[in-house]
Amino acid sequence: MVARGDLQATPAAVQIRGFALGGALLTALSPRGVLLTGAGLYLLTAAAARFGLAARPPRPAGGASIAETWRTNARLWSSRPRRPVYLALWVSNGLVVGCESLYVPYAPKDAGPLFAAGAVGMPAGDVAVGRFLPRARQARLGVPLCLPLAAPFLLFALHPGLRVLLAAVAVAAVGYSTGLIFQDRLMALTPDELGGHAFGLHGSGMLAMQGVGAALAGAVAERTSPATAITALAVASLAVTLLPAPRLGTPVALE
Repeated sequence: MVARGDLQATPAAVQIRGFALGGALLTALSPRGVLLTGAGLYLLTAAAARFGLAARPPRPAGGASIAETWRTNARLWSSRPRRPVYLALWVSNGLVVGCESLYVPYAPKDAGPLFAAGAVGMPAGDVAVGRFLPRARQARLGVPLCLPLAAPFLLFALHPGLRVLLAAVAVAAVGYSTGLIFQDRLMALTPDELGGHAFGLHGSGMLAMQGVGAALAGAVAERTSPATAITALAVASLAVTLLPAPRLGTPVALE
């Protein structure tokens, strides 16, 4: 868990530096120039990945095919204990990302600080859970940590001041650390030979649900308002967290 906590905290730390660098570049360049600079840095990163990473041994003969991937996905999803864990990892997270996607229409001038506050809270939660929370207490805190992930976004309906919103967003981002706990539970429920595939399904499902959450947030905001959409998605995330909560606390058994 410590390694996964560091892995999740590192991108957030880089995001904080990225926000600072982007703000500094805006003082010297136009927004178009900043975007082009970012695109150039992405190309440099791709080149470094292509030519700078050491070669790895190829897969053994008879590697996984698309059909085999689907069969393994179906096997992973067919497990009743694993399904609520996947839903907790995907849906609650995706709906909160939908809330975050509305920072710009909600507060055009303050969206940058709001994103930065989330980038500060996320690594703080990952480090606290991954390094300092006793292992015996982690399993009991999975669902409780999901609640502050969504609940602070209910404040957006009241249109409080920026300081209150920054504190709310930072607290909410700490709740992302619940992913470490549910990932641990997922691994405990998965045979060793399927561990990598289980994480792959988790990652692809999480990214897909984040896209769905952002699209849903935009659709609701167009018909109501950004504040209403953020509140609605926060309520939905809380409901998705609480409904399977009893099954997330059941004893672990491999299937």
